[in-house]
Amino acid sequence: MALLNSRQKMPRILRILNRLAVGGPVLNATYLTKYMAPDFETLFVVGEKEDHEKNAGFLAEQLGIEYTTIDGMGRSISPGSDYFAYQKVKKLIREFRPDIVHTHAAKPGAIGRLAASAMGVPAIVHTFHGHVFHSYFNSFKTNFFINTERFLARKSSAIVAISEQQKKELSEDFKIAPPEKFHVIPLGFDLDRFRMNQEEKRTAFRTEFNLAEDEIAIGIIGRLVPVKNHYLFLKAITHVLHSSGKKIKAFIIGDGETRTDLENVAQQAEIKFSTEKDRTHPHPLVFTSWRRDIDVINAGLDIVALTSFNEGTPVSLIEAQAANKPVVSTRVGGVQDIVRDGETAFLSEINDTETFCDNLLRLVEDGALRYRMGNNSSQHVMDQFSYHRLTKDMSYLYWSLLEKQRKTVNVLF
Repeated sequence: MALLNSRQKMPRILRILNRLAVGGPVLNATYLTKYMAPDFETLFVVGEKEDHEKNAGFLAEQLGIEYTTIDGMGRSISPGSDYFAYQKVKKLIREFRPDIVHTHAAKPGAIGRLAASAMGVPAIVHTFHGHVFHSYFNSFKTNFFINTERFLARKSSAIVAISEQQKKELSEDFKIAPPEKFHVIPLGFDLDRFRMNQEEKRTAFRTEFNLAEDEIAIGIIGRLVPVKNHYLFLKAITHVLHSSGKKIKAFIIGDGETRTDLENVAQQAEIKFSTEKDRTHPHPLVFTSWRRDIDVINAGLDIVALTSFNEGTPVSLIEAQAANKPVVSTRVGGVQDIVRDGETAFLSEINDTETFCDNLLRLVEDGALRYRMGNNSSQHVMDQFSYHRLTKDMSYLYWSLLEKQRKTVNVLF
């Protein structure tokens, strides 16, 4: 879509992300920053990551992206730090003069949209990568966040949901904004690396962890935090160990605040485990901590699990399917929009522990089923979740908003 730009230059985007921590939001924001050039000039701004999170600055470096860091724009609410960040964003807007401010996640969404509105930025966009409207806080805090988002939505030109299910939750269940304000733009990634050199990567992973040829590797990938509910994963592994004669090895890939408690739970369940500090891995469970080589890990695994209480669009399941791995997951958030239940994944309700455990056991027991479900997966996600599709969809939204703004200005003057 062509536009007449009032300044006769490429449009400027101020993109604000809460932190460079490993996960879907940082991939989305960095890919948009990298691959929307040269049609759009982007200033990328980030806040502080938390101590337990894995620094994803290397992703920006790999893509050749420069970024500006604002101290105080972390996840926690802190009036003094938040006001400092608000003033800093206003200063950046004054200097950079963006045509669009696009915020990602809750804290930047609040600070960035308030600053952009105060500074009269022509278009304001916010992406929900997930939400905290259930399974995070008590009812008082939850209602506060819901009402805050409703207020901020009125200052937004457009709101991006990353799945149809998320749009439904936000517009119908929580009434954040009318449906017409939402635009569904799924995440997009560089998925080719999950299909390349699969056998070589599989051999490397299985050699590192001393996996026998007939040993079934089951993995869960992500932050170790309460909402990810890794306790269900441990219950399911316990169920499989007690119910199957197959040899298995389970991998908890990631780190975070619940790590120590999960290790204690594993000990209580009498599941022996090794950690990233060990040289050999003879036990049925491994805590790997953070790893950068997720493509190698996916190549080496046979089944990928997700146990969350709440999700936006879980990147780990997209990457698993790109690597032709079958999935066992809870049916939450945008999960059902990225897998095909019964074809590429088995889903169960959040509180249905028995079905989740049985689904995992079924895949462990049936090698032909694992192979068939894995082979259904790759093309399914390649069509929907490439970064080429992401940038095309976002470009269309940006140009539409700028065109609408230009028409409004012409009518006024």
